[in-house]
Amino acid sequence: MRTTDKIRQQLEENPVVLYMKGTLGEPRCGFSAKAAAALQSTGVEFAYVDVLAAPAFMQALPEVSEFPTFPQLFIKDEIIGGSDIIEAMLASGELLPMLKDATA
Repeated sequence: MRTTDKIRQQLEENPVVLYMKGTLGEPRCGFSAKAAAALQSTGVEFAYVDVLAAPAFMQALPEVSEFPTFPQLFIKDEIIGGSDIIEAMLASGELLPMLKDATA
């Protein structure tokens, strides 16, 4: 199975996925730390993938998402964006309803 197919499978199996550098407990970049913290603050469950531990994913994901940087948040198989977008959507009140709808 190609890496892009594995990514698409993850997106189909998980309604909310954060592709980040590091783990939730130990983010390895400031942007990933901000994105993970914003998502965790909602209390909604989400999956995550450490792209530093899976370099093939880090290389292939921009092909799937057409989004060049990390972290990358997907909700219902659709790219939402990176940490700035996640934080802005959280502040505006847009993010939580999307997350709840996706995981309902």
